[in-house]
Order: sequence, then C-alpha cells, then structure tokens
Amino acid sequence: MSTTTADHTEDHAHAHGHGLGEAVTHDAAKFGMWLFLGTEILLFGGLFAAYALFRAKYPDLFVEYHKNLDLEKGVFNTFVLLFSSFTMALAVLFAQRKKQLYTTIFLAITFVCGAIFAIVKYFEYAHKFEDHIYPSKNIFYALYYMTTGLHMIHVFIGMIIILALLGMNMKGKFVKGRYTPVEVGGLYWHLVDLIWIYLFPLMYLIG
Repeated sequence: MSTTTADHTEDHAHAHGHGLGEAVTHDAAKFGMWLFLGTEILLFGGLFAAYALFRAKYPDLFVEYHKNLDLEKGVFNTFVLLFSSFTMALAVLFAQRKKQLYTTIFLAITFVCGAIFAIVKYFEYAHKFEDHIYPSKNIFYALYYMTTGLHMIHVFIGMIIILALLGMNMKGKFVKGRYTPVEVGGLYWHLVDLIWIYLFPLMYLIG
C-alpha cells in the first residue's frame, strides 16, 4: 500500500469516527432533553392534579372567578404561541438544511412571539392587581398565578435559549452541520407551547 493510499484511508477513518461522534452527541443531547422535559411534565402534572382536586371540591367558585380572566388576551396569546411553535419548527428545518439566513429569520420571529406573549401577560397581570385580585384572594387565583407564573418563567428561559441560538447561528455553527442545539432548543419551546395549550382551557374556559 502506498503512503498516499494509507493517508487517505486514515483520513477517511478519522472523518468517519468524527461523524460517528457527532451522531452519538446529537442522540445523547436529544435524549437528555427528553428526560428533562419529562421532569417538567411531572412538575406541571402535579399542578394540574391540584387544579382537578380543588376544581372538584369548589366547582362554583372556579366557575364564578374564572369570569374575571381576560378571555380575549388568553385567546390572542394562544394563537401567538401556536404560531411561534410553527416558526420554531421552520428554524430547526432551515438549520438542518444549513440555511443561515432563514434560520436567523425564524428564530427571531419566534423570539418576538415570546416577547409579545410576555407583554400581553404583563398587562393582564397589571389589570388584575389594579382590581385587587391577588393570589391570596382564593384557591382559584392562587392556582392561576402559580401555574401561569411558572409557565411565564419557562417562556423567559425559552427566549434566553433562542437568543443563544441566534448568536450561534450568526457565528455559522449550524452551517457546519452542528444543528443539535437548535433542535434541542426547539423541543424545549414546543413544551412551553404545549403547557399553555393545557393551561388556557383549564383557566379561561371553565363552565
């Protein structure tokens, strides 16, 4: 075997090993995120169970006080998050296809949607406080502030993740085929959307 052939074989083996390593890292990262998402689902599952328990115990209270929630803002925010889930999916798709510009565009749109959701939620909370509706008022509002507040924290975390992904994309990391971070970040954002899909009818559509 010539030196050139030997070098070529060695380079091919190194490239193959490098590709295998990235595949293993990709799968491990996704598996780790799925485990994390499982713990988050258990966390909110406990809150949903508490909601079901108190809803069964105080049905009239829940039906009465949910009327003070702003249904229009809740519906608007639901559509905002659903749209953001779509744009995040497109961001992941274009990252996989090494389309840096489109990845940037759809990550930015997703971030803006998160910001819009947060702003609307801020005004909704502000209106409640102006009407002296606090978590200590009764069990319904305690659960409302607890669940939606925890969800809002997850939205903020998701927005920070998206900013980090935008920075990585601007540096061209996804163009090199290393799109695992944006795919894992997308999974987290989809969880944020999914939780709200459950929260919205429970809090806003009682009765």
